[in-house]
Amino acid sequence: MKNQGGVDQMSKVTMEATTILPILKKKLAFLSGGKDRRSGLILTIPLSSDQTSMEELSATLDYLLSIPSEKCKARGFTVIVDGRKSQWNIVKTVVLMLQNVIPAEVSLVCVVKPDEFWDKKVTHFCFWKEKDRLGFEVILVSANKLTRYIEPSQLTDDFGGSLDYDHNDWLNKRLVFEKFTKESTSLLDELSIINDGDKSSSVEKDKSADCALLPSFDPETVLQTGHELLSELQQRRFNGSEGGGGGGGGGGGGGVGGGQGGPAWRPMEEELLAQPQVMKLLDSLREQYTRYQELCRQRNKRTQLDEIHAKVMQVVTWLQGPGSELLKTHQAIGDSMRTAQALQQKHEEIESQHSEWFAVYVELNQQIAALLSAGEEEEVVELKALQQQLSDVCYQQAAQLESRQNVLQAAQGFHSTTQELSQQLDGLLGMLCADVAPSDGASIQQNLKLLEEKLQTVEAGLTSLRQKGALLLEQMCSQPSWPLEETESPAGEQQDNVQHIQAVMEEMQLRKQRCEDMVDVRRLKMLQMVQLFKCEEDALQAVDWLGELLDALLKTHVRLGDDTHEIRTMLDKHRKFVDVAQSTYDYGRQLLQATVVLCQSLRCTMRSSGDTLPRLNRVWKQFSVSAEERQQRLELALSFHTAAERVLQEESVEVESLDDVDSSGKTLLDRLTMPVVFPDGSEQYFGSPSDTAAAAEGVRERLLLVEERRLQLQEARLHNDGVEEALHMQESRLDVIGEELSEKEDQDEEEEEAVAEGQQDEDLERATQDC
Repeated sequence: MKNQGGVDQMSKVTMEATTILPILKKKLAFLSGGKDRRSGLILTIPLSSDQTSMEELSATLDYLLSIPSEKCKARGFTVIVDGRKSQWNIVKTVVLMLQNVIPAEVSLVCVVKPDEFWDKKVTHFCFWKEKDRLGFEVILVSANKLTRYIEPSQLTDDFGGSLDYDHNDWLNKRLVFEKFTKESTSLLDELSIINDGDKSSSVEKDKSADCALLPSFDPETVLQTGHELLSELQQRRFNGSEGGGGGGGGGGGGGVGGGQGGPAWRPMEEELLAQPQVMKLLDSLREQYTRYQELCRQRNKRTQLDEIHAKVMQVVTWLQGPGSELLKTHQAIGDSMRTAQALQQKHEEIESQHSEWFAVYVELNQQIAALLSAGEEEEVVELKALQQQLSDVCYQQAAQLESRQNVLQAAQGFHSTTQELSQQLDGLLGMLCADVAPSDGASIQQNLKLLEEKLQTVEAGLTSLRQKGALLLEQMCSQPSWPLEETESPAGEQQDNVQHIQAVMEEMQLRKQRCEDMVDVRRLKMLQMVQLFKCEEDALQAVDWLGELLDALLKTHVRLGDDTHEIRTMLDKHRKFVDVAQSTYDYGRQLLQATVVLCQSLRCTMRSSGDTLPRLNRVWKQFSVSAEERQQRLELALSFHTAAERVLQEESVEVESLDDVDSSGKTLLDRLTMPVVFPDGSEQYFGSPSDTAAAAEGVRERLLLVEERRLQLQEARLHNDGVEEALHMQESRLDVIGEELSEKEDQDEEEEEAVAEGQQDEDLERATQDC
């Protein structure tokens, strides 16, 4: 066989350490690796005080002597028999046994004796006399004189040398070497049989034959063990080269020697020979293992190709068969949001079934891609064909799934918008059917705004519905067609779907149009109601304005002026003031007339504005009476001041003129103390008592001037009649005037109190009426 050359050096080893491992552990004999001066190996036999089994010692010697090479044996062995702890007869027996076991290989036997025990025995038995019969020289020597024959560096510390030797370590490393040699040789034979047998076997093999491809040992483990062994052998050789000196010897085994390698250690020749043997085994093993890996790779690739082909056909068969049928039989879009969601759930189940096969597709695609990168030309063509077939079917099915998903999403959007729009139309219709009974114009405006917002929402919803419907129709029309369509049911179902979509949009358009018509009617009615409330509010405002004008007239329009010019100015302002009040009254009546028309249009029989017209008329009558009274007072004041100014300016005045002025002033003063009597019998004074007194004060001052003028005239007349009479009359006249003024002041105070009490009664009456 091809590997025979790699193990020819090891084939001579017929005994394995594992068979006599208990014996070897006893250390009955060992090769320390030391060498004599002839470069022969040193074999040490340490005898103990216990009885030594010759059979075990013989087995140990047989094993140890099988390790060195023939070249090494030819240089002869130096045997050290350590009898310091044994009996002389045992020593003799061992020396004689060497004659039978290794007579030709032994050059010298050194028997290490006790210092005093054997001196007398030497004369009775001398091994040197038996040299011709034994075949080797035997000398008795003390341990301290052993260095005469062997260098101390080649002796162990038991004999005073410096050579390191660990028997347990040597034994363990020896077991490793033998194990590697055995396993590698067996593995090489198995791999050679497997590799050579594959050439003659058929390409198509039964899968059960694959079991024969498995060797008894793991090649990776064996190779790793060999590399570690080779590395340690090379390290020992390197360390030995550094130590220098000495050449070939025995002991230590063909594997690995003992210890860490002291300064006197020398690699034995057999160890140097073991390195190329291990290297040769490793090279052969790597070669056969590489061929084995290639064989397994080819078979695995073929098996993988067959598996991929089977999986591809399985995926293609399902997608083109049950998968396609699932999609073909589910083409509906539903007639409501609920049915659309049920269809979506069913589609998700179909997608879940497909996703399992798509996962297989992805895995297969990755496997095919990996094989394509390292496949042969024939395999590449086959793989590409499978990949193309698989991709075409998967992409086509994925496109169908995506298209169906898009249709279902568009259908859900369409049904959702339809449902929302229907609810919005129902809400708008409910609002239109409800009676409108707002309490004020603001609530009507709010209702009108809400109505417009709902209408805009419906319009936006209908626009969105049209868009969603167009999108759904587009998605349905853009669905990819099925190859070799066998049934017409999907096409017929699609036509039904299109008709359903169009019917829904038409129905929503009609409902929206009906609501728009009703909204127009409701909008007109609500605008009229807004106008009605506005007219009522403005009419009430006109009443309030007129009341404010009346209040201002009675409280602030009290003064009568100090001269004719000022009175004429006040008359002009009074007329303008009355004109404003007249415009306010006319505006209020027009608004109330408009409310009557609107109420008739809206068929409102009971409105809160029914008492507004009586209030307006009542306030206007009160204002008219008050304004007339104010007008008359101003005219009286103008007449009084005009006459007074005339008599005061003229040089010659008739007494009758003075009497007329005096009478006119008194009449004016009396008029100021009188209240305004309204049509309902209530009374109201102009201003406060202080304001009335201030207005009367101006009149009185003018009367005093007139009276002084009268006195001046009388003085002139009495000048002739006599001063005393004139003075007497003047004093009497002044007394009368003083008394009149005192009485007038008392009367004014009483009138003020009466006016205050009348004002309080009137305010209370108004508050009662308002409540």
